[in-house]
Amino acid sequence: MVLVAQEITLDVRPGWFFEQGRGPLVAAALHAGHDLRSELVSHLAISEAERFREEDPFADYWTEACSNRLLVQRSRFEVDLNRPRDQAIYRAANDAWGLSVWKWPLPRAVVDRSLAEYDRFYRDVAAYLEDLEERHGYFVVLDFHSYNYRRAGRDVPPEDPARTPDINIGTGSMDRGRWAPIVDRLIRDLSTYDFQGRRLDVRENINFRGGAFPAFVHSRFPETGCCVAIEVKKFFMDEWTGTVDREQVEAILNAFRGAMPGLLQEWTWL
Repeated sequence: MVLVAQEITLDVRPGWFFEQGRGPLVAAALHAGHDLRSELVSHLAISEAERFREEDPFADYWTEACSNRLLVQRSRFEVDLNRPRDQAIYRAANDAWGLSVWKWPLPRAVVDRSLAEYDRFYRDVAAYLEDLEERHGYFVVLDFHSYNYRRAGRDVPPEDPARTPDINIGTGSMDRGRWAPIVDRLIRDLSTYDFQGRRLDVRENINFRGGAFPAFVHSRFPETGCCVAIEVKKFFMDEWTGTVDREQVEAILNAFRGAMPGLLQEWTWL
């Protein structure tokens, strides 16, 4: 099927929401959203397709691997919640993969409102994770993303497979020694999963080490919070046309679902 981004991009939904489930595992999708505040639409210089190409389709769907979920519905082009606050607004082309996002510099008041959303998000996340910490003692956040690997164009060879694993596990900001049982078990279970008759290429810190969101979790909860950044290569879709292989999308979800029991087992031993 061809996935077409909806033309309605106004602020008709909340910026994010939390689902309260059972256990200490949380799945988050910060870049799967496509909504924009209405005041930003007239400032845009890029198309729906260009925005969608740099967002993370289906990252929100894969969060169904956990019963605790954090889903962001606003686009990263409004405010990027996985970047440091002073880099959360894409002001220049080199902030956004060479895209000139805005027709003109955004007014200060517009930027301030976006940054206020950034601050509110992290206040809400802190409260949500504090509750998990109180109930379980520890918690593990799986920070789902997807990434492009054919940036040079649809008809140009893809980027070097040596630098583009099917799944990149980012652990750059965590105390790797402390959380080794969780990370190693996740990599092992995903790597050995029978994925449509093959094995997934799962490697650590190859092209992504995790962004501001995992860094916040590890700074705020240094003894009790583990956040693993998960980047899925867009092998499940054509990143230029939006054509999606639904069977692969479902198989990816099943791979993550299959890894959850092992994480819970490792968690009980921490």
